[in-house]
Amino acid sequence: MSEATQEWKSEQQRVDQVVQEIDSRTVTLEQQTSEARSEMVEIRKNFWEDVTVNFEDAAEMAETAASLKQQAEMLFDREHAHRQSDKQLRTLRKLRQSPYFGRIDFALEGESAADPIYLGIASLRDSSDTDYLIYDWRAPVSSLYYDYPPGPAQYETPMGIIGGELKLKRQFVIRDGVITSVFDTGVTIGDEMLQEVLGKHSDAQMKSIVATIQREQNLIIRNDRSRLLVVQGAAGSGKTSAALQRVAYLLYRHRGTLSADQIVLFSPNPMFNSYVSTVLPELGEENMEQTTFQDYLHYRLSKSFQLENPYEQLEYALAATDDSGYEARMESIRYKASRTFVELMERYLASLKEGGLIFRNLSFRGEPFIHARDIHDYFYSLDRSIPIPNRLRLVAERLMEKVKERQIAALDESWVEDEIELLDKETYLNIYQQLRRKKRFHKESFDDFDAEKAMLAEYVVRDRFKPLRERVKRLNFINLKAVYRQLFADPAFAAAYLEDEDTLPASWDAICARTLERLDDGAMAYEDATPFLYAVERIRGFQTNVSVRHILIDEAQDYTAFQFAYLKRLFPRAKVTALGDMNQSINAHASLGGSGFSAIEALFDPEETEKVTLMRSYRSTRPIVEFTSLLIPGGEAIEPFNRSGDKPTLTAVHNITELNSRIAARIEALQAEGYRTIAVICKTAAESRTAYEALQENIDIRLMERETTDFEQGVVVIPSYLAKGVEFDAVIVYDASARCYGRESERKLFYTVCTRAMHELHLYGVGEWSPFMTDEAKQCCTLEEE
Repeated sequence: MSEATQEWKSEQQRVDQVVQEIDSRTVTLEQQTSEARSEMVEIRKNFWEDVTVNFEDAAEMAETAASLKQQAEMLFDREHAHRQSDKQLRTLRKLRQSPYFGRIDFALEGESAADPIYLGIASLRDSSDTDYLIYDWRAPVSSLYYDYPPGPAQYETPMGIIGGELKLKRQFVIRDGVITSVFDTGVTIGDEMLQEVLGKHSDAQMKSIVATIQREQNLIIRNDRSRLLVVQGAAGSGKTSAALQRVAYLLYRHRGTLSADQIVLFSPNPMFNSYVSTVLPELGEENMEQTTFQDYLHYRLSKSFQLENPYEQLEYALAATDDSGYEARMESIRYKASRTFVELMERYLASLKEGGLIFRNLSFRGEPFIHARDIHDYFYSLDRSIPIPNRLRLVAERLMEKVKERQIAALDESWVEDEIELLDKETYLNIYQQLRRKKRFHKESFDDFDAEKAMLAEYVVRDRFKPLRERVKRLNFINLKAVYRQLFADPAFAAAYLEDEDTLPASWDAICARTLERLDDGAMAYEDATPFLYAVERIRGFQTNVSVRHILIDEAQDYTAFQFAYLKRLFPRAKVTALGDMNQSINAHASLGGSGFSAIEALFDPEETEKVTLMRSYRSTRPIVEFTSLLIPGGEAIEPFNRSGDKPTLTAVHNITELNSRIAARIEALQAEGYRTIAVICKTAAESRTAYEALQENIDIRLMERETTDFEQGVVVIPSYLAKGVEFDAVIVYDASARCYGRESERKLFYTVCTRAMHELHLYGVGEWSPFMTDEAKQCCTLEEE
């Protein structure tokens, strides 16, 4: 028997022993879980039977409260025990399929003997609970596996640096408890394992990559120092996967002080949330909070405005080029996303300390009793060194006193008696019961007509003044829409807040007119949403969230300077991981400086900022990467992973009818090859609907729209911007012609579309090909016959 065969046999024997230990542990846990569940059900069933309830006097009430507390604590303990046992069971079942994926033999400095360390998605001790059979991939010692080849090595622990020699680095592929591959490797994770993982078909969810993390990704995952971590990564470089493993690492590293609900992921769209939703549970962690910036804007503004969403804005940018106001709108989008506009807004907001705030009358029963001018004069009579939010609260206190005075005066007004007469029987009896509970009077005193009338009048007045009190508490006496509107009411007004060599856009007059038109119609363009909300928060005082400790921003290159500034103030204690690719900046504001990574870097101390660049692409086959890298300037720096595959295909057709029939035939061929996720990517939502209607007659296909929240396997038709961040086994570019992707502003969109493909990329076109496909790029493709 050869040495290699003997080694394989020895490793398999160890796997068998570990699986046996897992099975034994599983049986015990299943019994504990079942017992905890039974006890939990029993306690719930008999909860009130086991509680002594008596409210006769204070002592009995105290005993009742103690009995309730004891029973509730017992239920909580059983529920907690059940949750913990169930979580451990889920982890054990995952480990049984593939107990570990790596082994390192590490000898401490000064010692010759090396201890074997096996790495998996979770730790597992032996039956005596003394030695580790498996180390969690996030443990400090596990970093050796990702960072070093055999030879001198060290790792960092809370107690300091541990040095020594890495004598062996071995990888496994284990399926259902059976080793299918084993090989020794060097500094980066071996190509064999990557080939094995990347060669698989795409799934409906992103999978964990702990077995194939590369050294540069490990730097992202284990970075625990930086206040801002910026990850610029080529398409398919694993930046999002690494970021999610980073969350799992942080939850492991800071267990006890950091929980999943203190981490927020801002993703590009709701469908992406579905796509990444399984990664953390797969690693035995609870999912973090997941949202989109658009969801937050909608939550804050949709009650006051008809709010445009980013997809509507992008659809306009892509499809409305013939609109007479197109150029002015695009200039507005770019300018309002810029750092220059942030700085202009800051100067404008600062000037409001001295004047310019616009207030509303406080009215009651349709008539003002505190005029806006009086509120204005009192606000600006206060010490101007006091911040605006604090001054507004002083104003609110004064206004609340005025409201109380007015409320007392209203008790004797004739309308109150009329309101009392209109009270229904149920309300009347409810007031009566409320007053009795408050012990405001004895039952017999209710026969006193004057007392009854006084109490009912007090109820009516208090109820009718409640909305007014709420307005004052919420500072709704300030007209925030008018304050924002003021910046555009006179095109010359904003010029007063320019500085140095700053200039307003050439079409500023048109921008102002269109902004006013929308605001006066109760609508808000997407480019105005964050600047407006930022101004609101700076005036009223930011509603900060200090409990969130980490935020991750995916597709960060598409965020504006205002959005970053807003998030920074919203989460003042949070560390930030910003991920993206400037070559995939597809939003309408992308062509102007001040957005993307430079905008967020400007908000943090350079000494607290770290940048990592990932240039190796793992998603696509080498032929696809070689083609897509020629679509963008600087693409030659992208390094393709050495995974073979077919060249992309170019198919020219004469008309839409032929286009749809050829694509339908291609889909059937791809399905016959066993591909599980196939995307027909169109430029816009309108083109997607047209393609879907044509293809659904012959193909079982699904249309993905901006409201789509679930990412599923199968064949989909999807607009270009919704495909960001997602990968498919095969991608069909519906129309790669110059008509569709011809403007320079669409280059990065075209690149983004083509980089979604893992295994096969097929481009179709009616007429002349997109100019982004140079002769050199076309030479990387197979030309299909007409």
